[in-house]
Amino acid sequence: MLLVSSFFIQLVIIRDTFTTALVKNLIVVLVWFILTLINSILIATFFRHQMFYEDPRYILFIHMVINDGIQLTVTITLFILSYIFYRINVSLCCFFILVAVFTTRNTPVNLAGMAIERYIAICKPLHYTQICTTRRTYIVIGLIWFVCVAPDITDLFITLATEPLSFFHESVFCLRQNVFKDPILAEKRKAFDIIYFSCVFLTLVFTYLKIMFAARGLSTVTTSAKKARNTILLHGVQLAMCLLSYISPSVEVVLHIIFPGRILEMRYANYLIVYILPRFLSPIIYGVRDKQFRKYLRMSLLRCSCRCTLKPVVPLNKD
Repeated sequence: MLLVSSFFIQLVIIRDTFTTALVKNLIVVLVWFILTLINSILIATFFRHQMFYEDPRYILFIHMVINDGIQLTVTITLFILSYIFYRINVSLCCFFILVAVFTTRNTPVNLAGMAIERYIAICKPLHYTQICTTRRTYIVIGLIWFVCVAPDITDLFITLATEPLSFFHESVFCLRQNVFKDPILAEKRKAFDIIYFSCVFLTLVFTYLKIMFAARGLSTVTTSAKKARNTILLHGVQLAMCLLSYISPSVEVVLHIIFPGRILEMRYANYLIVYILPRFLSPIIYGVRDKQFRKYLRMSLLRCSCRCTLKPVVPLNKD
């Protein structure tokens, strides 16, 4: 624990040169712009066709796209603010951290919901329309947010109860441990992380095995079952990447011991791999692999390209 605290103290003290900081921020903003553009096209395609927002599969997908977009925007904003202002107001920091935590925790739980939906579609097709309704899908999304928000919002209440009011008017380098400082909160967070990821991991394994057995037993659903099985495998990759966000602080400490003096480079690489790279998988899983969504996505892209190429005709004035 002392080693971790020492590591973060050094992390706060050491800063990039202006040129390095500028390059890092430009790369991050460029990646954010590309992902936001991709996600905007996916969301526009979803809402432009009624068949999608009445299908539980695509509702859960677009919910994850919007959630990832919020998460990415908040974390990149916090990343840039840490370079511009270095220290920010504690109240503002609390807001950014809580939104980032909620949306980060939301992704794996949403993956579990999507895996269960695929399991019902393949293994219980006769009951699918009764179980997976639009109304129930929105209820599930509400439960996902409740499950993700409830454990971590208590951090704020405990901090309000234990810290003086003046603390929230101070300025700090915006790290979670600098705002929610009670050691009990760190232990609680670890416990909930283990519970969440264990449940999601077991859900993905269970649905994958069930779909695999269904593909072997029923030749008529082999193709769709294989697609569903591959989708859950990709969800498993997403889950593994999400898991990195919880073990990355410990990994950074170990890497700092192995490669001393490279704290900022490790922090930046960790940010790109853990918080940005997994967000590229969501568009690939449904935006590219899904045949039906890909068809309408192509139509949306063609529509956008036609609007860009067509220029208004200006009538000539005749004297």
